[in-house]
Amino acid sequence: MSSDFDKVLVVDDDIEICNMIEMFLEKEKFQVVKAYDGEEAIKKFTTEMPSIVILDIMLPKMDGYDVCREIKKISQVPIIMLTAKGETFDKVLGLRLGADDYMVKPFEPEELIARIRAVLRRTNPKEYNKGEKVIFPSLMVDMDDFSIKVNDEIISLPKKEMELLYFLASNPNKLFTREQLIEQIWGYDFLGETRTVDVHVKRLREKLKNVEDKYEIKTVWGVGYKFEVKKGV
Repeated sequence: MSSDFDKVLVVDDDIEICNMIEMFLEKEKFQVVKAYDGEEAIKKFTTEMPSIVILDIMLPKMDGYDVCREIKKISQVPIIMLTAKGETFDKVLGLRLGADDYMVKPFEPEELIARIRAVLRRTNPKEYNKGEKVIFPSLMVDMDDFSIKVNDEIISLPKKEMELLYFLASNPNKLFTREQLIEQIWGYDFLGETRTVDVHVKRLREKLKNVEDKYEIKTVWGVGYKFEVKKGV
């Protein structure tokens, strides 16, 4: 679920891509503003005051790097770079200019939405987590107070454990690599090891042991983890 303040500025000179992103975001209750070149993006940013910017690199009039640079001079609103370029140099440059995340075309709209939510949680957790809940039979994940309800027992969780469980439970039966989970929960600037994910999963499994017949954070060996909802639930 998105919140009332979730206005997204989508910047891409490909009208079809803009329209596709708009369609998926509006289904998730986000407000969408579109711009098709760099100069228009700056104008729309200053007039519309979005909560997050989805920004292509290859743009007419002013490229995405320059747009990112100008936005970061006046605001800390998060930016996700969206581009056909996949080289490490392009990724590093975008992040050094202040981008908060980076996606390469072609992409799955569901992943873009998940990254938008993750970036908003990281950059403005107090506001964005308000009212965020995932509810299953015998299990509720409540971001309001960083707690879960297992059967009738309320259990408080540390922040990162909570964010990891919320992300996985929001995408039931979907597999994520450790690297994807690091990017979503800890961010690109995380300097630790991917085994951090393993440690947090182990702790979460302890918290969920009373409903493990219904739900499981399942290890897919050599790949990563998924929040598995058992058949019949």
